[in-house]
Amino acid sequence: MPLILYVLFVVSLLPILLAWVGALYRVRQFGRLDNHHPRGQQARLTGVGARVNAAQANAWESLAVFAAVCVIAIGSGLDLAGLDGAAWLFLACRLLHPLLYAANLAWWRSGVYATGMAACLYIVWRAASQGGNGALASLGQV
Repeated sequence: MPLILYVLFVVSLLPILLAWVGALYRVRQFGRLDNHHPRGQQARLTGVGARVNAAQANAWESLAVFAAVCVIAIGSGLDLAGLDGAAWLFLACRLLHPLLYAANLAWWRSGVYATGMAACLYIVWRAASQGGNGALASLGQV
């Protein structure tokens, strides 16, 4: 299986992992989890807990982008092994991003986020440069 799909799987687990970390901060700050109104409790978090919660939201957003990028790459008929470097870069950025968010290193976090999005744009550019030789081109011939 192509590496890019393993990266997609790992990236899909990050928001869930960050939710668990966020739950620890909710217990630390409020003494318990409010499972009846979890979003309200999350909204009241401050400090590191609030930043972890924000990192979780960003992880969901980035997951949607990367999933779309994977579909584009597969549909273009690209040799997916040629995208390993971009996939590793995206994964590294997504693993580093919540750590920088929690540490309140805003400029570093933004740079890492932008680098991850650049990896996604590179993959889309590679797919678009394919010239319509892949599975998406064959859809028009059905």
